[in-house]
Amino acid sequence: MNNNYQRGNFLQALGQAGVLVFLVAIALVVRSCSFFEAKPTIANTSEIAENTDEFIGNSVTIKSRVVQKIGSSSFTVSDARFFRGEPLVVVNASGVPFNLPSDQNIKVQVTGQVRNLVIPKIEQEFNLNMQDEYYKDYINKPAIVARYIVLAPQPGQITQRPEQYYRRQVTVTGKVENIRSPVLLTLDENQLFGGQDLLVLLKAPPKVAINQDQTVSITGEVRPFVIAEIEKEYNFTWDLNVKRKLEAEYGNRPILVAETVYPS
Repeated sequence: MNNNYQRGNFLQALGQAGVLVFLVAIALVVRSCSFFEAKPTIANTSEIAENTDEFIGNSVTIKSRVVQKIGSSSFTVSDARFFRGEPLVVVNASGVPFNLPSDQNIKVQVTGQVRNLVIPKIEQEFNLNMQDEYYKDYINKPAIVARYIVLAPQPGQITQRPEQYYRRQVTVTGKVENIRSPVLLTLDENQLFGGQDLLVLLKAPPKVAINQDQTVSITGEVRPFVIAEIEKEYNFTWDLNVKRKLEAEYGNRPILVAETVYPS
């Protein structure tokens, strides 16, 4: 690691002794995470609706806005402006209940298999119990049987109203604004939402360098930046001077504790 990199604005403020303790301590956090994973197959609802045969049976990831809830665990999504066009059904087969966002400006990210909506087959293959009457307008149309569903807000949406994201898994895509250390960075808040930049903590140093102004997608848990809780949960200790500086700048602001990172 070269000295110029270590001595960014944030690290200069911490001081050389504090920096060393800070970096060593955080580097000891769970090392099993995998950073810069392979980018998933991204699609949008219009592509799937218009070229269904190309997607049937394949696993895709979409990031879209919710149109409406269907039955107890399904919902429709659409990328079309003002939700015009044919919405796509998402069937939750993850085994985990998912609470839809109350704000339609907040997107969701869905990963699953594209299928024609034939309810008996989907019920049998994925061990589901679907209420047929709610799906009558979508029978034999393309749907995604989802194995993974997560909120996909912008960085500024999290920092503007963090309480609705705390202790939830999210996927956030944004431009790297500042690299504070090998495991601590911020994502640009995007002035459209008027929030602050989002602080991100990587559970381990990345396998591939993350560069300033690079656009990345990060999946992890949003939580308040309470140092005592983070120290306890990850079983490490910050130097007292470092702790004071971090608390002064980031105390009780949201932090995204990253599980995976991939270039977007």
